[in-house]
Amino acid sequence: MEIKNSSYITTADIGDVCPLFFKDFNLDGEISSANLEITALGVYEASLNGSRVGDFIMAPGWTAYNKRLQVQSYDVTTLIKKENRLCVTVGRGWFRSPMPGWEKMEGDKKRRYEQPCGLIAALILVFADGRKQIIRTDESWQVKESPIRFSEIYDGEIYDSTFTTDNSKPAETLSWSKDILISQEGEIVKEIEAIDACSIIRTPAGETVVDFGQEVTGYVRFTVNARCGDKVRFLHGEVLDKDGNFYNDNYRSAKAEVQYICKDGEQTWNPRLTFFGFRYIKLESWPGIPRKEDFKAIVVHSELHRTAYVETGFEPLNKLVSNVFWGQRDNYLDVPTDCPQRDERMGWTGDAEVFTKAASYNYDILKFMTKWLHDLAADQRPDGKVGKIIPDIILHGHSSAAWGDAAVICPWQLYQNYGDISILQQQFNSMKAWVDYITNTTPTPGLWTDHFHFGDWLALDAPEGDRIGASRIDLVATAYYANSTELLAKTGELLGNDMEEYWKLHSRIKTEFRKAFPVYITQTEHVLALQFNLTPDPEKTARDLAELVIKDGVQLRTGFTGTPYLLHVLSSYGYTDLAWKLLLRREYPSWLYSVDCGATTIWEHWDGIKQDGSFWSTSMNSFNHYAYGAVIDWIYEKAAGISHTDDHAGFTELLFQPHPCKEIGWLKVQFESRQGQILSYWKHEKDDTFTVMLETPVEAKVILPSGTRKVKAGKHTFIEQYK
Repeated sequence: MEIKNSSYITTADIGDVCPLFFKDFNLDGEISSANLEITALGVYEASLNGSRVGDFIMAPGWTAYNKRLQVQSYDVTTLIKKENRLCVTVGRGWFRSPMPGWEKMEGDKKRRYEQPCGLIAALILVFADGRKQIIRTDESWQVKESPIRFSEIYDGEIYDSTFTTDNSKPAETLSWSKDILISQEGEIVKEIEAIDACSIIRTPAGETVVDFGQEVTGYVRFTVNARCGDKVRFLHGEVLDKDGNFYNDNYRSAKAEVQYICKDGEQTWNPRLTFFGFRYIKLESWPGIPRKEDFKAIVVHSELHRTAYVETGFEPLNKLVSNVFWGQRDNYLDVPTDCPQRDERMGWTGDAEVFTKAASYNYDILKFMTKWLHDLAADQRPDGKVGKIIPDIILHGHSSAAWGDAAVICPWQLYQNYGDISILQQQFNSMKAWVDYITNTTPTPGLWTDHFHFGDWLALDAPEGDRIGASRIDLVATAYYANSTELLAKTGELLGNDMEEYWKLHSRIKTEFRKAFPVYITQTEHVLALQFNLTPDPEKTARDLAELVIKDGVQLRTGFTGTPYLLHVLSSYGYTDLAWKLLLRREYPSWLYSVDCGATTIWEHWDGIKQDGSFWSTSMNSFNHYAYGAVIDWIYEKAAGISHTDDHAGFTELLFQPHPCKEIGWLKVQFESRQGQILSYWKHEKDDTFTVMLETPVEAKVILPSGTRKVKAGKHTFIEQYK
């Protein structure tokens, strides 16, 4: 990369204002190509002769900055003129914002806030006569204040369209590592679509609120006719309170605010170096009378190819599916975040781990997740410990079962869905280091004990306020220890390694688990024992689980670790009817409770809005958390029956075993696998009879009530009776 021969440049004493670096240069001949290599310590927006360079929003993205900083490359040939000005505005972004907002780590936050702004670039010009010229960042560049007076991840952006200045000064060089520079690895973040405002509300409290009808991640683009000096100011929120008033107390310390100082006349603007999670905005200041057509919500997230579509005959379930997809879109802005709105927005490993299977059906996420897993490996501690968030900016943070297990489960699941063994090759050392970390730190060989864990986070089987749930944390931890050890052993064998040591370890964990936990108490304890094949009597354990669910009022009581597997294990042991009842339940607690409350994304809590209209605690109540949306992978694999046989990762051989349901009438799932399009469709005809259709690009093993058979690629129709 030519950029490695450039210098980092910076500026001091500019405060919260985003600096604008610029370089003027003239050309003495015709060029055949111009390519800009660029990155920043912060986030940047570049322009050449007044035209924006590229469409990457929040470039260069978020990585483990101390070890990995992505470099973008743009073809700017068509923007070059004889006289040129290259401008780059640099904002704080993730690098220089005091993140995370909720942590009482004032020293760490201050350090991040005071980190230097930095820019490094190289513009490579190739002339028609073969000459080559490179414009590099160095002391010849100038820097001045930009109209962006403030920009930060949590608090928002302030823009003064009336601001101009001719006061510039030479940029300063900055000593910073170039060894961390890497080519762009992840998907770029783009403006994906624009959503029109659906209404402007005058609330009972007298507020003016714009409703976009859908919670999104991105920003608002508005048009206003104003006089010079008029101000636009608004706040972002996810929901209205039970009285219909604007509410964003759950954003905690994040101000999530936009301020814009107008020039004369009609003007259109949106923030440029930050983003928000929101459905509503509250206008605190607006020149004149706002109109719906003045506002658009610009949806911003990583560019992902959608690979699945789900339709059913039951509209509330369709809405749940929509909410799952929106939750993934909103939280896949360069890293798989927990939420896009409050003073957090972190790449929580636990959330990513439980949702990766669902996510890899919904969209092609291999490139997106590969980049994130490379950051996980980069931030992994020398002893193998994996932090609770990646990129890991909480240096003193805990590790936990299910969270740290993302190091193993995520690459394994990506291999299962895409059949690309390179992800296992790249992550094997990280996977092994995580399992070794557990083995080397537990004081009880074969079990994982005496360690902090999140347990079955936010489960409903413990009193409100107890976020870890009633499942025994050593049981949860040991179950995940067993699972990761088994997946590591399988991975090593696929790569041609001798994994006898880890198969023996897995056998020991299984033995010690059965000794330590001969009985299971909670729903999640039953679920994990079944899912990870740890129970000596799976039929009894499944029966006990079903009886426990029924005893609980046909209600799930599970949290982050139990919920993703609950319906799967019920279906695997003959209790699909009960699984359907849980999925279709409308009353709290259920997936459809939030749908009936008007949710447009997945909630963090089953009762984020309580039955009396009040809210869960403001301390932790996101209305856009995708983890419980993992249920959609049950719809793909069990309801629609789409999975692959054990030894055929990447759907090179299909396993088709649908589980229809009279109550929803029909189900249609289309999934674009690496082998081609798979279609599953079933429809209730009468009594217990269903028409079942399969379109497969590969040979399939079909399991239906009438028997098991192999079918060739193509379209197949069956008439089946399900008792």
